[in-house]
Amino acid sequence: MDITEVKVFPVNEEKLKAYITIVLDNCFVIRDLKIISGNTGLFVAMPSKRRKDGAFKDIAHPLNQSTRTTMEKKILDAYLAEIKRPSLNRGVPVSAEEAEKQADSAEG
Repeated sequence: MDITEVKVFPVNEEKLKAYITIVLDNCFVIRDLKIISGNTGLFVAMPSKRRKDGAFKDIAHPLNQSTRTTMEKKILDAYLAEIKRPSLNRGVPVSAEEAEKQADSAEG
C-alpha cells in the first residue's frame, strides 16, 4: 500500500494546523486526517467521530506501528512542504470550518 497523494488544507488555529486528505494506491481516499500541534510537537490524528458517550473513536487507522510511522512521515513531510511554499503558491491558512469546506469542494 502506497500513499499516492497527500492534499493539505492549512488552518489558522492554535492546535489544529491542517486537514489532510490522502489517496492510497490511486484508488482509495481517506479524508479528515488532522495535523495537531501537541505538547511534544506535530502529530497526525486519524479521522474520528464522537460516540454517544462523548468519547472519540477512530474510524480509520493503521493496524501496526510500522504503517503508522510511514504514514505520519509522508503526511508531515507534505504538510511542512506546503507551509514552506511561498504564500502566492499555496492555500492561505483559514478557519477550521473554511478549510473543511475547501477540502469537501476539492474532493467533489
